Amino acid sequence: MNDDLFFKSIKVTLYYTCLSVPVQLILSLALALLLNQKVPFMGFFRTSLYLPSMVSGVVMSLLWLWIFNSDFGLLNYLLSLAGIKGPMWLMDESWAIPALILMSLWLTGSGMVVFLAALQGVPVSLQEAAVLDGAGKWQQLRVITLPMISPIILFQLIMGIIDSFQTFTQAVVMTRNGGPHYATYFYVFNLYTNAFKNYKIGYASALGWLLLVTVMLLTYLIFKLSDKYVYYEGGQN
Repeated sequence: MNDDLFFKSIKVTLYYTCLSVPVQLILSLALALLLNQKVPFMGFFRTSLYLPSMVSGVVMSLLWLWIFNSDFGLLNYLLSLAGIKGPMWLMDESWAIPALILMSLWLTGSGMVVFLAALQGVPVSLQEAAVLDGAGKWQQLRVITLPMISPIILFQLIMGIIDSFQTFTQAVVMTRNGGPHYATYFYVFNLYTNAFKNYKIGYASALGWLLLVTVMLLTYLIFKLSDKYVYYEGGQN
């Protein structure tokens, strides 16, 4: 309780989780809805959007390290073409986490594939019945599609939260020591630092157990709150 870095790591991790998980969830679902249409070359588009998620975390971090470079990075170059001066990104305390959230969108392909499989499992008969009743695209999405795939949304939400709580590679490869000024000092990076740099194995073990208990309690809470919002064909859970 007297370790300021402990609370800093919790704050950084929660900040990252609360922003990255909803954005990834919404973007994955939006891409899946787009790729669920019957248009030419759809297989090519699906493969192209999924391939980036197969790149390893270290390679992805090195690639985005170059993209975020404030002097000759691709992102600031593109912004300069529009007359916008790009920020320092990973070297700026206020932009470090937003930069990592932007990078996390690179991995939406895996979630998109799961959502796409769920969308293709929605009964066509329900959609045809809705069309006959005069329902538009938005009404079909809100009343039929989203309730039918709500178990998958719940699954993606829980997995996204668990994954974000374990963010580590980006802090090691891209910011070295969780900088600047501990702006990217994630919880698991704090655990790693205590275990393998400070050799406080007992302290790091306590951090690991606390992470396990937190994830278990949070998962249980989400399941309990989902009873009213998740639809199962056999009835409510």
